[in-house]
Amino acid sequence: AGTIVRRHIGAAARQIEDHQAVVDEKSRRIDSTQTEAHNRLPEIVRKHIEVDYRKPFQRHNVEAFGRLCERLGQHNGPRMLDSCCGTGMSTYQLARLFPDTLVNGIDRSDKRLVRGANEWSEKTDNCLLLRADCEDIWRLCVAEKLRFDRHTIFYPNPYPKNKHFGRRWHGHPVFPTLAKLSVSLELRSNWQPYLLEFSAAWQLLTGSPGQLIQLEPVQYMTRFEKKYHQSGHSLFQWNS
Repeated sequence: AGTIVRRHIGAAARQIEDHQAVVDEKSRRIDSTQTEAHNRLPEIVRKHIEVDYRKPFQRHNVEAFGRLCERLGQHNGPRMLDSCCGTGMSTYQLARLFPDTLVNGIDRSDKRLVRGANEWSEKTDNCLLLRADCEDIWRLCVAEKLRFDRHTIFYPNPYPKNKHFGRRWHGHPVFPTLAKLSVSLELRSNWQPYLLEFSAAWQLLTGSPGQLIQLEPVQYMTRFEKKYHQSGHSLFQWNS
């Protein structure tokens, strides 16, 4: 039984880090049998709009939220949320681009955040990195009526298998909170179906599909973006 448990834990850990491995090793194009929006997208999104997501908050996320509130209380200017920030490269980049804005990066992997802290030598004073799960932080912000001027989600794990639709942000029960979380929302991906789905889900949620364009980056915001672009992948950007 112990061997089975260890195998299960090991498999779960590998799945969590699998998306990061794409950057660390050779950049592969996303392989999926899905070429159009998931056939249950309207049904699933409407259900999540109608039924509140009430999963209990995890303790470490509540503690991270406390640190976020403390830092926000010390800042009087614009504030930005950078979710799924990985090593924090995008958080540092955004902080340099918007020096008057407090940029708050969130990622669930302490390993990635620690690696980023060791890599990015040019730190800025207007950013905060938190190890937490986005779904809890988003819900806590909405519950406390904390709203950001801008929210970015760059290259989230696309979960390209059709059966994993519920793991994509627009297929997740937390999706409706995104409309209450910020004035503007931006996503980037190298898998266009992900953003086409997100656009369709956003229209069901807000009445507007947002804007989807092909992206030609002038400055790389993440290690994913650099790797994908230099590997010849098409990049896409969606804005609310």
